[in-house]
Amino acid sequence: MDNLLIVFIAITAAAVLLQAGLLVAVYLSMRKTGARVESLADEVKTKVLPAIDTAQATLSEVRPNVATIVANVRESSAALREEIQRVDATVNDLVDRARLQIIRADEMLTRTFDRVEQTSDVVQKTVMSPVRQFSGVIQGVTAGVEYFFGHGRKNGRNTETRRPVPQDEMFI
Repeated sequence: MDNLLIVFIAITAAAVLLQAGLLVAVYLSMRKTGARVESLADEVKTKVLPAIDTAQATLSEVRPNVATIVANVRESSAALREEIQRVDATVNDLVDRARLQIIRADEMLTRTFDRVEQTSDVVQKTVMSPVRQFSGVIQGVTAGVEYFFGHGRKNGRNTETRRPVPQDEMFI
């Protein structure tokens, strides 16, 4: 049993030494990592922080300009919206007026065509009918006179050929 106790003590001592070695290795590794982190922190301080400071300064300088630009765009869009509304109202007014004028012109043309048609009917009834009647009477008298004076007879037969009156001459 004494031997067993020595073996357990030896194993425990080896385990303690192994743990101590691992702790030393972790300590050295952490020290190297700490040095690297420190150098990176110094690099960040020397390179990144000035860039951040410059960016913040630039933003501080640009912020009023951006605010002015935004305000100008807002005012311009409001003015443009008002102008578009005015133009829309003007165009609608012009369209309404044009529509009314077209309606008036259509009514005027319709009345004019109706009056021309009425005038044509009146001329047809008052002028053309009496002219046709008078022309018929004249043709009858002419035919009677020709027959009476013998122009219509040859060899005892009536070979008179009547000339048709062209209707185109009667049309106005």
